[in-house]
Amino acid sequence: MKGFRKAKKTVDVSVGDSVRIIRELQELSQNQLAEITGIPQSTISGIENNRIRIGVERAKVLAFALKCHPAVLVFPGWCINDQQVATSMKGALV
Repeated sequence: MKGFRKAKKTVDVSVGDSVRIIRELQELSQNQLAEITGIPQSTISGIENNRIRIGVERAKVLAFALKCHPAVLVFPGWCINDQQVATSMKGALV
């Protein structure tokens, strides 16, 4: 496209940040999310603080509880064909 200038990425979102942001958008505490998922609150805290890797199975469980696709949690900021995917949380909530 003529006159089109590619936007610069201004914010990096980690996996832990994406879990925390979506949890907060759902107005859930870590304890409430722990009750829903069966994942200990300490583990959720570790994920949100990037001390514990989320893993595929946990991503599926958390995504189901948070009503979003697992890719939104696991691949924040992922780019395909120069298009940002799942960096804004639009469409992440069902």
